[in-house]
Amino acid sequence: MLVLTGLHLSFLFLHVAPANTVSTRQAKAVNAWIYPEFEQNWKLFAPNPIQQNTTVQARATGLHADGTSFLTGWYDLSARDGAALHGEPLPSHTRQNVLRRAWDLYASSHDDDGRPLGTRGELSAAYLTRLATQRLERAGAGGPGAELTRIRVRARFTPVPPPPWSGEKLAGRPAYRTLDWSEAHR
Repeated sequence: MLVLTGLHLSFLFLHVAPANTVSTRQAKAVNAWIYPEFEQNWKLFAPNPIQQNTTVQARATGLHADGTSFLTGWYDLSARDGAALHGEPLPSHTRQNVLRRAWDLYASSHDDDGRPLGTRGELSAAYLTRLATQRLERAGAGGPGAELTRIRVRARFTPVPPPPWSGEKLAGRPAYRTLDWSEAHR
């Protein structure tokens, strides 16, 4: 066990250390040991951290219980997720990230014009729409007995102000990426 621990620490050191003769020569063995179980993610210490906050919002059209149609305003689904987790002593990692990950999946599987890049793109759009539909239904969009028929999702990108000591300028106002209307998925 002591030998295995020493070997693991050696491989870990070679993985995170700057490139040198030993790490270059042993790269294949080190990577085989490290990936994927022991991969390090150093984004917290990145020299160029995330410079924008992304929130996911949605609105819906539908029918009230009496048959009249309605259009909701924009619901900030990310803010609702955050509020639901506020005060939780052990917040769920999944609950914190499901909406953000769904948006990231959508964005990475569609081109800039919103066209899906293969089957994964179609599935990601349906998944994002289903999440938005469920969240709007839980929020009571349209009132009691309302049926949601169409959903529209958008992401709001807000620049994070740089620290005062950096000398950087704020990169403008919030930007939006709004998707086309789609049928509500349950």
